[in-house]
Amino acid sequence: MQPTTDKLVILMTKGIDSEVSSVAFTLANGALTAGLKVSIFLTSTAIDLVRKGGQRFTQVAPLDPLAALIEDFQKRGGAIWACPPCVKARGYEQADLLDGVIIIGGSAMFAEIKDGAATLSF
Repeated sequence: MQPTTDKLVILMTKGIDSEVSSVAFTLANGALTAGLKVSIFLTSTAIDLVRKGGQRFTQVAPLDPLAALIEDFQKRGGAIWACPPCVKARGYEQADLLDGVIIIGGSAMFAEIKDGAATLSF
């Protein structure tokens, strides 16, 4: 029998130009509702999702606007991690990102996975 976990890590590589980003945050919020501890690790163009103001440009009907999905996720205790080299490659610094976003390497994600977290990738 598979062990159960209350953790979920979502790896995201798609940015504001992709409907997948809205789908991922919708599912992340659903996972919080289901009682999971959810962490999202952003790489590549997904970094733009948490650049201040960047998320305001995306809405995939009938889903909620991406900005609202991200805000809800954070208010409900979801963690958002941003890949340091990906942040740097875009010329961003901590001050350019939404409050609460943590710039941290993949080791945080790997620690959750090692501790039994389920994973999704978008």
